[in-house]
Amino acid sequence: MLLDQELMYHIHCKKGDIGRYVILPGDPGRVEKIAAYLDQAKHVATHREYTTWTGSLAGEPVSVCSTGIGGPSAAIAMEELIRCGADTFIRVGTCGGLDPSMVPGELILPSGAIRKEGTGREYVPIEFPAVANYQLLSALDAAATRLGLTHHIGVVECKDSFYGQHDPGSMPVGDELKFKWNAWKMAGAIGSEMESATLFLVASVRRVRVATVLLLCNNQERALQTGKVETDFNTEPAIQTAVEALRTVILQDRNPQ
Repeated sequence: MLLDQELMYHIHCKKGDIGRYVILPGDPGRVEKIAAYLDQAKHVATHREYTTWTGSLAGEPVSVCSTGIGGPSAAIAMEELIRCGADTFIRVGTCGGLDPSMVPGELILPSGAIRKEGTGREYVPIEFPAVANYQLLSALDAAATRLGLTHHIGVVECKDSFYGQHDPGSMPVGDELKFKWNAWKMAGAIGSEMESATLFLVASVRRVRVATVLLLCNNQERALQTGKVETDFNTEPAIQTAVEALRTVILQDRNPQ
C-alpha cells in the first residue's frame, strides 16, 4: 500500500526529514522565504506542488511545506506530514475580505471556517465544525499584537472555486453563489480563502494542532463601498506572525505550566 511506503507518495519525505512543527504556505514560491527565518534550513524535497525545507527554531526541528491551492492538496500534505512525525501546523496564506471595514494589508486569524469545500465531507459529516486549535490561535493573536500588526479574529469562508467567488455571474449556479456570499456577510464572516476548513477538519480527525494566519490581500466588499481597488501582497507580516507564534508554542510545549 502507498501509505506503508517509507517515502511519502506525494511530498517525497520520510520520517526524520520533518520536524514536529510545520509552517504551511500554499505557494511553493514562499517556502524558501519562510525557511529563511529558521536556523540552518535546508531543502528536503520538491514534488508536484509540494516543496519542503527543514531547519530549526528555538532549538527544535521545524519544517516548511507548501500545500498547493485548495482542500484536496492541503489534506494530502497534512496527512503525509503527520505520517512523517509532525503534529503542530500553522498555515500562512492570503485571503479576500467580506467585511468592508477591513483594509488590505491587515491580518485575519480564523477562529473557524465555513465548510464550503468538498474534501472535509470525506472526513466528517457537514454538521461537524471546522475550528482552529485554541492554543495556536492564541499564540498567533499574541504574536501579532507584539509585532504591532492590525489583525482580526473571526470566521472565514473556505470555497473550492476561486472563480465561483470572483465571477459568479458566469456560473450556472451563480444565483446560489451570490445568495450564500450575502448570507456569510450577514452572519459576520470576515474573509474568504480555500484551505483552512480542510486543514482544521483533518487536524481534528488526526488529533493534531493547526491554526491559520492570513494576509488580507484584497477586499471586494470594501472596493464596492469606496470605489477604489486596494491590494497588498506583502506576506512578510503574516510570516513573521507565524514564526513568532510557533516560537511561543515550542517554549510552551517544552515548559508546560
